[in-house]
This record gives sequence, structure tokens and C-alpha cells, in this order.
Amino acid sequence: MDSNLLAEVRAWIEDDPDPVTAAQLKQLLDAEDEVTLRKFFAGFLEFGTAGLRGPLGPGPSCMNQAVVGKTVAGIVRYMKERSLTSVVIGRDARYGSDVFEKISAEIFSGAGLKVSVLPRPLPTPVLAFAVNELGVDVGVMVTASHNPGSDNGYKVYLGGTVDGVTYRGSQIISPADKQISTHIKSIKSLKEVPRGSGWQVLDEDMVEKYVERTKVLAPRPGDLKIVYTAMHGVGTKTLQRVFHRSGFPSLILVQSQAQPDPDFPTLPFPNPEESGALDLALETAKTFDADLVIANDPDADRCSVAIKDRDLGWRALRGDEIGAILGEVIARNAQSGTLANSIVSSTVLSKIATYHKLDFAETLTGFKYIAKIPNLIFGYEEAIGFCVDSHTVNDKDGISAALLLAQIATDLKSEGKTLSDLLDEIWKTYGFHATEQISIRVTDIALISTIMNKLRANPLSEIAGFKVVLMDDLAKPANSLPPTDGLRFTLEQNIRIIIRPSGTEPKIKCYIEVVNSEKTIAMSLLEQLRPSLRELLS
Repeated sequence: MDSNLLAEVRAWIEDDPDPVTAAQLKQLLDAEDEVTLRKFFAGFLEFGTAGLRGPLGPGPSCMNQAVVGKTVAGIVRYMKERSLTSVVIGRDARYGSDVFEKISAEIFSGAGLKVSVLPRPLPTPVLAFAVNELGVDVGVMVTASHNPGSDNGYKVYLGGTVDGVTYRGSQIISPADKQISTHIKSIKSLKEVPRGSGWQVLDEDMVEKYVERTKVLAPRPGDLKIVYTAMHGVGTKTLQRVFHRSGFPSLILVQSQAQPDPDFPTLPFPNPEESGALDLALETAKTFDADLVIANDPDADRCSVAIKDRDLGWRALRGDEIGAILGEVIARNAQSGTLANSIVSSTVLSKIATYHKLDFAETLTGFKYIAKIPNLIFGYEEAIGFCVDSHTVNDKDGISAALLLAQIATDLKSEGKTLSDLLDEIWKTYGFHATEQISIRVTDIALISTIMNKLRANPLSEIAGFKVVLMDDLAKPANSLPPTDGLRFTLEQNIRIIIRPSGTEPKIKCYIEVVNSEKTIAMSLLEQLRPSLRELLS
């Protein structure tokens, strides 16, 4: 076995606070399994603007006690550099989340910081709310969001203004990620990091405040029959309380998915966007003749909706359709403010803003950027992330979005209309915006760079027979946006295509938008593009 690898593994085992992962590495050493060891020692799990996210396992390339401990110690050094003194910690119900939360509290406390911990597994929006409600400097959420059950993760929020950036309870952006990462690398041994026990466990009052603040989004509750699934995550209790306090009738739960279960046993993948993820919810909706289906991802910061379409029957709305509905209704009732979405989302929101004489902003992909927009009254990204009340939660919030959508559907029902009717009104006003995302999951992450480099080195003149009018390399942006790894193609016939790596999963993603006054034409063009783009990405 390579001597350098051998020395690295032995040093890691010596410093590993978890006897289970240390024993796993010892077994691999005894078996001289260099291939597996190299997988676990392929560099320290990258800390970026999404924090940490990766598979549970031993070694520096996985989520485990040692990696989380060194990450917390790095964050402590970042905080002390800036005289930041307080932190609040939350967690979901995934494997390891309770342990990672406790390690975080011990190390933050051992550093002399004021530490508060949420009382139980709760949605990510409650943590984001608590950062502002408590007025703390830092928030930490232990969650892997919608990743597979084999993963866990670590999101970092900042309160107030740090290094000239107004965060106000939103996730870190560059260069904070790089600065924290540098500090993490400087932690040589966890044994040298002091641990304390002086933290406060918050009571249910924090959840109650979130519920009270959020319920006001639905002042006119109705009698809709709503099916809800938490997808084995932590959303059920909090969302039920919000809907009950607003005056809505009891939700119809997808019982087999209502309670937290880190194995996600009934799902192909715990992401409402994935094919098959809503099957049980749609079956339940048909059984109860429901009006609406609402789904949250496992940490409840994203919201999916399914409706009874006049022509297609039950179907899930795309993120851009939900964004258009929320954006139009919020814009109709706003006197001022800014609407914002990410570059990969539909262009319809910009047209809504113009029509209603409101400001509009476009950001890089990720809610951490949308949350930095001043005077934000609505922000969204096509990956079913929505911020409908930035004063309460300056981040995406699947619970408040669900409540507002229920209110919109209720108001429409009182007029003899549906969400489908509202979408028709929107498309009639702004043109039909056909959007779709194509995702290709890879086993070798290096393939993504290969594909992106190939596209840059060999610029496309046409895609699926449509002429490429313009190619923007988003790594060298022509506008005021910061650089990011992505390519944006403008094609004839009002076609836009963006290709970029996923920021949280081993995927390369392609976002298509076709705009036309006629829905049938737009959908036909989309159909023509789909096969060529799949071939291009694979």
C-alpha cells in the first residue's frame, strides 16, 4: 500500500472521535483495501456556499464526526476573526443529524460562544427564522435536504451584515465559503479543540413564533381538501400547525410518508421533482377527490404542488409554473418591491415585474443569492424553492409557500376558478413559457468537467436544427453577475438553453425555455429539443 496513504489513514484513525468509523478504517487497513481507502481519502469533503453535503462514511471525503468537528472548529475561527459571538443550531431527522448537532454545540460552546439549539428535528425554514428572531450571528442546519438517505449535510447561515454583505439570516456566499474552508484546513487535530456543555435548548416558543408569523399569509381560509406529504421528512407537524392556526380544515396526510424516516422507504428518491416521488400523494388525492396536493422535501424548505388539470388529469406543476402563480398574485397586490429569480428560472417573472411596474433582479443559481436582493417581495428558483415572506424567513420556505398557494387556490375557488385557470390568464398576458429541466446523474464527477470543457472548446452553431444566435460563457459574464460554471445559449424562435453542473448533487443539468404565444407551438419546439440535448449531455 502507498506509504503516504497509509500514514494519512493512520493519522486520521488516531484523531477520529467516533470508534465506529475508526474501526471501519482499521478493517480496510487490515484487508489492504487501497481502492476503497482512496475513495474515503479523496480530499476533505468540500465546504462551499451550500456548506457540506455528502455520503455518510469514514474518512475526510464523507460526512462523519471528524469532518463535522473540524468544520465547526473552522467556523469558530472564522467567527472569532470577525468578533461574532452567537450561534443557533437546528437539525433534521437523518442518520447522524442528532450526533452532528451535539458535536457542533460542544465545540461552539467550548469556544466560549453563546449557543442555542432548536428543541427537536425541525424544518430548515424554522432555523432560518430563528437566526433573525434571536438576533444571532450564525445559524447552522444539519440536513442533506432532498439528497438520498445515505447522505447528510451542513448548511451555514449568517445574521446581520458580515464583511459588507447584508445576510439577515441567509446562507453564506463567496468569499465566506472559501474563508471558512481555509480555516477548516488549518485544524490539524480535533483532540486539541476544546468542548463545552454550556448551551441553551430552546423551547417550543420559537416554533410558535414562526407559526404565528407565517399564518397571516392566509387571512381567508376556505374548505379545500388538501393532500399533504412530508416525504418522510420533518415538515408534517409544523405545516399542520400553520394550516390549523390559519383556519384551514385538517390536511389529508399521506400516512405512510407523514413521519420522519431516514430510510425514505416509499420513495425512489426523496425529492418532489423526481419521477414517481408524488405517486402515493396522487393516489391519495384521487381516493379523497382532493382539490390540491402539496409536498415538501424532507427539510421542508421546498414546495411542490399537483393540480387536477382540465386536459391532463392530476399533474405536478413545474417550479416555473408555481413561480409564475405566486409572482403574479404577489405582484398584483404590491405597491413596490423587487421580484427576483435565478438565471436558470423562467423569464416570465421579469415580464410580470415589468407589467406591474415593480423592480426585478436576476441572480446566480441558489437561494443564497436571491436572499441578498434588497426589498425582496418574492423570489424563486425553478427547483421548487420559493420565498414569499422575506421579512419572516429570508430564505426559501416550503411551508409559507404552501400556505400562500392554498390561499390562492381558495380565492380562485370562490370565483369558480382553479390554479389552472390562473395559469391560462398568465400565459395569455405574457406568452406561454414552456420550461423543462434535463438532469444527467453521473458516477464519475470528473465527467461533468469533461462535458463543460468540450462545449467550451467546440462552440455549437446549432442545437436540434435550431441556429445558435448567442452563447454566453457564464464563467466570463458580460453582465454584472459574478462568474459561475455554466453556458447559456440563445437560439432562434425564442429558445433559451442553460447547461451547468449541479451545486449539490453529481449531476449535469440543462434548463430549456421556449416562449411562444401559442402553447402547442412552444410544446412542439420543446419536444424537438429534448432528444438532442439528452444526447449532447451524455
